[in-house]
Amino acid sequence: MLISSTMLRIEGVRQLRNPYTLAFTLGMPVAMYLLFGAGMGYGALSAGNGNVSFYVMTSMAAYGTAVAMSSLTSLAATEAKQGWGRQLAMTPLTTVGYAVTKLLTAVSFAALALVAVFTAGALTGAHADDIWRWAATAGIILGLGLIYGLFGLGVGLFFTSDSAAALASISMTFFAFFGNVFMPLDGVMLDIARFTPLYGFVALGRWPLTEGTLTTGQSDPIWMLILNVVVWLAVFAVLVAAGMKRARTRQ
Repeated sequence: MLISSTMLRIEGVRQLRNPYTLAFTLGMPVAMYLLFGAGMGYGALSAGNGNVSFYVMTSMAAYGTAVAMSSLTSLAATEAKQGWGRQLAMTPLTTVGYAVTKLLTAVSFAALALVAVFTAGALTGAHADDIWRWAATAGIILGLGLIYGLFGLGVGLFFTSDSAAALASISMTFFAFFGNVFMPLDGVMLDIARFTPLYGFVALGRWPLTEGTLTTGQSDPIWMLILNVVVWLAVFAVLVAAGMKRARTRQ
C-alpha cells in the first residue's frame, strides 16, 4: 500500500491537536505578518509591483513553509528510529508509503501556513499589481519549500528524541533573522545574509513582487539566488546522507 488515507487523516488531526505545530507553523507567521506588515503603518507604501504588506506577507509565508517542512519531516525521521517502522511492518503500508504520508502531511501544513498568511494579507491590504503575482509567489514558495524537508530529515536522523523538531524550527528562525527575512539588512550583514539557507528561497519568493530589487536599493541577479538554493539543497542532501550513516552506526 503506497498511501493510507486513514493514516493521512490521523496524522493531520494529530498535528492539528499539537499546540507546538499550531504555534510555530501557523500562529507565528500570521502574528509576525500582522505585527510587521499590517500593524506598523507603512504597509500601504509602494514596494516593487505591490506594497510593503505584500512584501512582508511573502516573507512570513516563506518562513512558515520552511518551518512546517523542516519540523514535520524531522518528526518522521525520529519516529522511524524509535521503532515505528517495525510496527508498520505489521500493516499493509510500506516504508515508502509511510514516507509519502509524512511528506504529504508536511506539504499540507506548509500549504496551510501559506494560506493562513495570504488570507491575513488579503484581509489587511496586501496588494500586488497583477493577480498572477499572488499565484506565482505561492507556487515558488511551496515548490522550493520542499528542500527544507531534507533539512528536517537530516536533523531528525542526527538527534534521538522529539527535540529534533524543536531544533529544526528554531534553526529556521535563526536562519530567518540572519537571512534578510524578518527585517531588511544592509552592509556587512546583508553580505553575510546572501550565504544563509533562507536567503535565496525567500528572495525568489519575493521575485514576482520585487524582481530582485532590495529595500536598500541594491539588486540580486536571479542566477545568484538560484545558486544559493542549489548549494543549500546539496548541503541538506549531504546532511541526510550523514544522518543515515550515523543512525546505522548507532544501531
